[in-house]
Amino acid sequence: MSLLDFARGPALQWSVFVFIVGVLWRLFGVLLLRSKKDLSEPRNRAAWKGLRLIALRSWPRREFLEGTAFGEVMGYAFHVGFLVTLFFFAPHVVFFADVARGLIGTDLRGLIGVGWPTLPNGIITLLAAVSVAALLALLVHRLVNPVKRLISNFDDYFSWFVTIAPLVTGLLAFSHLAGWPYERLLAWHLLSVELLLVWFPFGKLMHAFTIFAARGTTGMIFERRGASL
Repeated sequence: MSLLDFARGPALQWSVFVFIVGVLWRLFGVLLLRSKKDLSEPRNRAAWKGLRLIALRSWPRREFLEGTAFGEVMGYAFHVGFLVTLFFFAPHVVFFADVARGLIGTDLRGLIGVGWPTLPNGIITLLAAVSVAALLALLVHRLVNPVKRLISNFDDYFSWFVTIAPLVTGLLAFSHLAGWPYERLLAWHLLSVELLLVWFPFGKLMHAFTIFAARGTTGMIFERRGASL
């Protein structure tokens, strides 16, 4: 079995399995957490209005913008570039269709009833490069900022590594810059993606599934207490 066959076969199957089971395990763990009943008199009975915190905290308050602007801009640049590259690169769309066909017996087009648009390779390459640059800038900022360096742990750095690795290996595979055979570059790209999938449920990357629920819950609690959002 070649490295590419391993990456396309057993490694992919096990990483997807670990990802799905791990995410479900974490989500069920959150749902089963016991919480104390709030017996205080609510100052605002329309607590559902706290859901607006999901949108309000997608950008920092003006008072803190000067100190957080760099991280916010780089964070948005990375997330937008990464997600567009992931979901709108033509080979990725084909890959998702193949995975869906293997899991549920039909491709994504048959599942959602419409086609999946893609973007030109030049745009995808640019956005992937922007994401890599933003991640490198964020790493440097974390290392040189004394406060962020003090509060950073293994999770922060390893999550950064498993996030940037698929972008770098993908750019290398697409452009053939490393001088290696394409099959080897593609295998390393797939293995880096599979490492990301395996680590995802167990590190801070899990915030992708919990961030909006957490913000909404916090907003509803603040609204109930009459706090300013």
